[in-house]
Amino acid sequence: MDREKMTEIHFSIIIPVYNEQDNLAELYRRLTATMNTIQLEEGFSSPYEIIFVDDGSTDASWVKIRELNKTDSRVKGISFSRNFGHHKAILAGLDHARGDFVVLMDGDLQDPPEEIPKLLAKIKEDYDIVYAIRETRDDSLRKKFSSRLFHRVFQTLAKVDIDPNSGIFRIINRKVANALKQCEERSRFIIGLMSWAGFSQTGVLTKREARLAGKTKYNFVKSTILALDLITSFSYSPLRLAAYLGATIALISFTIGIFMLIKKIFFGIPVYGFTTIIVSVLFIGGVQLIILGILGEYIGRIFAEVQKRPVYLLRDKFGWHESQDDE
Repeated sequence: MDREKMTEIHFSIIIPVYNEQDNLAELYRRLTATMNTIQLEEGFSSPYEIIFVDDGSTDASWVKIRELNKTDSRVKGISFSRNFGHHKAILAGLDHARGDFVVLMDGDLQDPPEEIPKLLAKIKEDYDIVYAIRETRDDSLRKKFSSRLFHRVFQTLAKVDIDPNSGIFRIINRKVANALKQCEERSRFIIGLMSWAGFSQTGVLTKREARLAGKTKYNFVKSTILALDLITSFSYSPLRLAAYLGATIALISFTIGIFMLIKKIFFGIPVYGFTTIIVSVLFIGGVQLIILGILGEYIGRIFAEVQKRPVYLLRDKFGWHESQDDE
């Protein structure tokens, strides 16, 4: 990318926020220092915008975001009417971002703002997406295991290639941002959609720090629900697996039935086993309930889609011109 084109770059940094009041001031300080350094080193003067999306926080996060805007007009805020979810918050940021390049990052400072220049240097090689690959992870063993398990299962079932050591921290160009906004389904896994879209992408190694304050918002239950939601959004493989499982059990049952019949007719061996029958019935009943549960997930998804409710609702927003605020 030549220098003349670089002078026209406008950055949007999208940061979803949920109960991060103790992290926002330090995040803003380090982020603006990094972006100001990038402007000086690259020799361009185009402004950048920092879009905080408050995903229904119950603490003072929204108040802190408004305070930042009072001293810096580059800070913009979007507040949801309730907690709609991490990826919905990113989508809201994309709907409002105006930058030629969009940086996505979380508000917990685990992905340091100082690593943004690495992403920028790589995307100047004409990639559409550059994502951060965590060189080290200061997470618990449980979180590391569950993350790797999710990525492995997701890639196997959804056939979407995602680096297991990557997260939301990345930079994308305007083409990708516009493509993501064209996807109209309610459950939007932003990282998966980027891979599905097929744009050129690559990863760079970055540091992964410990959370500055607070605690992770994804416990085991929320992570499991998210995994089920995303897998059923991207693939119908669970339905196919349910069909395979049903066919396999039917074949096994038929084979056992033929075997018992042969024993009775040709060898005169009586067939006993009340316990075996009960266990078999319970096993088949359990499998049927699992299959019904999988069907229920997809039917529920269809029900949610046909309702055509908004993906998110805004309680408040600031930082844009009045005409944009009224959109």
